[in-house]
Amino acid sequence: MTLVKLEEFYSDYRTDFSDRYDINGFEVYAQNNDKAGSIDSILVDEKTGKFRYFVVDTGLWIFGKKVLLPVGLADIRYTEKRIKVSNLTRKQVENLPSFDNLEKVDYGYEEQVRDVYRGSAATPSMTQANTYDRSTYNYEEEPSLYNIDDRDDRSLKLYEERLIANKQRRKAGEVTIGKHLETDTARVAVPVEKERVVIERTNPTNARASNASDAFRDGEVARMEIYEETPDIRKEAVVREEVRVKKVVERDTVQAQETVRREELDVDTNGLPIVDK
Repeated sequence: MTLVKLEEFYSDYRTDFSDRYDINGFEVYAQNNDKAGSIDSILVDEKTGKFRYFVVDTGLWIFGKKVLLPVGLADIRYTEKRIKVSNLTRKQVENLPSFDNLEKVDYGYEEQVRDVYRGSAATPSMTQANTYDRSTYNYEEEPSLYNIDDRDDRSLKLYEERLIANKQRRKAGEVTIGKHLETDTARVAVPVEKERVVIERTNPTNARASNASDAFRDGEVARMEIYEETPDIRKEAVVREEVRVKKVVERDTVQAQETVRREELDVDTNGLPIVDK
C-alpha cells in the first residue's frame, strides 16, 4: 500500500472544493484541550484515494516534530477549523516516529504509528495482543483508526414563508341587453285639397235674341267633376338607433398583505469563536 500526499493524488482539489473543506491548516487539540499543533498535509491511499493520515506539525508543543495521525481518531470540526483528538496525549506524540520523508513510510513505519495509538483509550478494542500479517493487512481491519466520522458536517435547513401571487378568473356578474315593444300615438298633419262647385248667377247687360234652336232644350245639363284629397297614412319601420355591445378591460393593482414566518438561526457558541460563511 502506497501513500501519497493529497495534492499529488488530486492536484485540483483546492479549486474544486471551498476553503471550508480544506483541512490543511486546521489546528489540532489533544487531551485536556491542549493545542498539539496544526495540519501540515494529508496522506491518501494511492489506489483508492481515501484519507489515511493527517500530518500534524506539533509546532511548539514538541518543537520541530511532525507526526502522523490516523484520520479515524480525528473529530473534524469544520465550523471551528479545528480537529479534536480527545484521547491524544503528549506522551503518545513523543513516542511516535517523526515524519520527515514520505518515502520512509512503509508497513513497518505505519506499524510503529499504529502501535502507539492502539494502546490509547480511543481504541479500546485494540490491544497489543492483536497481530496483523504484513502481506494481507488492510486498513479496513482497523476502522477505529481509518474511518472518518464526519460529525461536524451537518446541515440545518432554515425555512421562510413567501407570498405567492396568482390570479383566478371568476364571473363577477352578467349584463343582459334586449329590447321590448312599446306603443305610442303618433300624430301627423297632412294638408289636403277639396274641390267645391260654386254657382254664380248673373243678369246679362246686353241681352240679345238667341238662336231659337238653342233655346228651350229640355233636359240639358252641365257636368263638372269634383275632386278632393284624402290623407294616405301608412307605417314603415326605420332604424331609429343602433346599439353596439362590447367589453373593455380595465387594469388595476390590488394590494394584499399576509403574515409570513421565517426561521432564523440561533447559535450557542459557548464562548467559542466561530466563522459564519
